Amino acid sequence: MKNKVLRDVFKLNGFTSSLLIALRGIVYLFLYHRNMRIIFLMGLAAILMGFYFNLKGIELIALSITVTLVFMAEIFNTAVELMMNSIAEKYNTKVRLVKDIAAGIVVIVCINAAVIGYVLFIRKMF
Repeated sequence: MKNKVLRDVFKLNGFTSSLLIALRGIVYLFLYHRNMRIIFLMGLAAILMGFYFNLKGIELIALSITVTLVFMAEIFNTAVELMMNSIAEKYNTKVRLVKDIAAGIVVIVCINAAVIGYVLFIRKMF
């Protein structure tokens, strides 16, 4: 009985299928959502600039966390939009508000990313 419980806890089959499902979602975002491709390219450029300007380790960590937060916000926004579009077939004020709030999260995170980018890169560039 005890061995079966341990096997179930450490079973990789469920993990592997969960990982494949998540990767399918990421591929979908890249194929069908222009903003995700733009965010990816800008994030990659920011990380490469971090290496080019020899940012310290802690600065690179802050930069990579910031890039990840922008990705997460855009993924969340896209998921909310898809869900709301599937719920409401015609215009609904509350659905529009939920979608606007989700988009607002992206704006806030992007403003934060711009400030962090400014702090990290301005003294290195000039």
